[in-house]
Amino acid sequence: MSTENQTLFLESEVGDEAVGKRLDQALAFLFPQYSRSRLKKWIEEEVVAVNGEIKRPRDKVNLADKITITTTAEKNNYEWIAEKKPLDICYEDDHLLVINKSANWVTHPGAGNWTGTVMNALLYHAPQLAEIPRAGVVHRLDKDTTGLMVVAKSLIAHAHLVKQLQARTVKRTYETIVGGRVISGGTVDAPIGRHPQERVRMAVLESGKTAISHYRVLERFEAYSHLRVDLETGRTHQIRVHMAHIRYPVVGDKVYGGRLRLPPHSTEAFREALKNFPRQALHAKALTLVHPISGEEMSFEVPIPEDMEGLLNILRKGMSATKN
Repeated sequence: MSTENQTLFLESEVGDEAVGKRLDQALAFLFPQYSRSRLKKWIEEEVVAVNGEIKRPRDKVNLADKITITTTAEKNNYEWIAEKKPLDICYEDDHLLVINKSANWVTHPGAGNWTGTVMNALLYHAPQLAEIPRAGVVHRLDKDTTGLMVVAKSLIAHAHLVKQLQARTVKRTYETIVGGRVISGGTVDAPIGRHPQERVRMAVLESGKTAISHYRVLERFEAYSHLRVDLETGRTHQIRVHMAHIRYPVVGDKVYGGRLRLPPHSTEAFREALKNFPRQALHAKALTLVHPISGEEMSFEVPIPEDMEGLLNILRKGMSATKN
């Protein structure tokens, strides 16, 4: 294994959500793909500059301040093991990899899941990802959420994709099945943060980070709805938290879903399908981004998986559906 590290250059501009914050707090907003401890370490190492000047952690940042981080990209394979696991690859070149993630598959190694994750499989498929922060994963999907994920295969692609995500120019479209008859589409603009009592959960909080989801009705059933959701931001559990917040929880969501709604006159097949659906009915269906090298806009789309399609078919048979 090579011991040489590559130069890592990160750059961002302070926007409205970080204005007036301490430098260490602002970095958490601007570079969410890195842990707070890593960002703090970089400040202490004086590799973080604000408008070209080295600042202290407690120094405040202003609107349009240019923040740069110039350091070395530390290897990931000292803590993550490459494992041979099949990847459903939708696209690949020297800089990008787009995969269709299956259900029951954790993205990042962590407590209780140090092996068998998407990252372990990525490191086997493309060993050079050990040179990229978080093995090139710039946005994650929850364990039981299926669909499209983009992976950066080079440092330049990583920096470019992170910048696109920060600028909210990456378009991510999901499909979900929720409890309740949604009358019309709308937008949920509600900040999300870590739940103050239950740290494994997220919640809508005034002190949270900006979170915006746009939803549209694809099909309506008597007590359920099939929705399309477009993300403007990408907070942890965003769709699940937002839909529960407006009282249309995602079907199968054991964390935010609440009590299962079973209309008394529904068929037995309908009841069993809802009771036994094994995961949150959420799928990352479409993704649009700009290629970091060519500048070309690229779009990808994958159909919803069989389990969600099967649930929709049972819903259609169990009670009448109205297409939007």
